[in-house]
Amino acid sequence: MERHIPGPPGAPEGRLGVVDPAPAEKSKPVLLHMHGGGFMMPDPWLLPRLQGIATDCHCVVVSVDYRLAPKTRYSGSLADNYAAALKWVHAHAAELGIDHSRIAVGGESAGGGHAASLAIHARNRNEVPVVFQLLIYPGLDDRTGSTRPAPPAVGHFMWNASANRLAWSSLLGVPAGSSRVPAAAVPARVATVAGLPPAWIGVGALDLFVEEDMEYARRLVHGSRNRTPGRAWFLPRIRSRRAGRRSL
Repeated sequence: MERHIPGPPGAPEGRLGVVDPAPAEKSKPVLLHMHGGGFMMPDPWLLPRLQGIATDCHCVVVSVDYRLAPKTRYSGSLADNYAAALKWVHAHAAELGIDHSRIAVGGESAGGGHAASLAIHARNRNEVPVVFQLLIYPGLDDRTGSTRPAPPAVGHFMWNASANRLAWSSLLGVPAGSSRVPAAAVPARVATVAGLPPAWIGVGALDLFVEEDMEYARRLVHGSRNRTPGRAWFLPRIRSRRAGRRSL
C-alpha cells in the first residue's frame, strides 16, 4: 500500500510504502525502512524484500521514498526520514495497526547509513522513541576510500572506493573525507553513540564497509554499558531477517 504524507517544511509531500502481513491485528512492531542505492538511486528490487521482512518478522514495514542526492543534499533526506516519516508513523500508530513504543529503523547499504543517522537524530531530538536499529552492511563513514584507504582485500565487488567517494560527495555537497564535512551528517563522525538503541549490524568479510561497520559496532558496545548490552553479529546477509525478528 502506498501512502502520501506531508513533507518537511518547504519540501514536496513524501511517499511511503506500507507492507502489513496481518492487517486485522493491532499493536504490531514496525520497521521504518530506508532503501539502499548509494544515496543517489532507488531500489527496483525493494518490494519483495520488504514483503519477506514483514512476513518473517511479523511486523509492519514502512519504507521511505526519501529524496535522492545529488539533487537533494544533506540534510534533505534526513528531514524526509525524520520530520516526515518517523514522526508521521509515530503519530498514526493506531491507523497503521502498530505499537508506537516498538518502532525500529533499518536499511541496507546507504539505507543503513540513513537509518543510523535517523537513530542519532531521534536520540538528539528526544521526541520519538526508537527501540532498535537493523543495519545491514551500512555505509557509515565518508572517509572510507578517501582519507582512509581500504585494505587491499576488500571493496572489489559491487561497491568500491571510488563509488563510495562519489556517493558521499553527492550527498554531502563537499568532498568526502574532507574537513568540510559536518560531523552530524555522518554516523561514524558523531561525538558519542551513548543513548542510541540496540543494533544488529551485518556485513560481509570482503565488503568495503567491513572495517567501519566493526568500528561502529565497537563504539555501540562500549557506549551502551550500564544500559541494554550492545551487540553486533557479522553474518552473511541472508541472516538479517532472522536477527531482526528476535530483536523486534
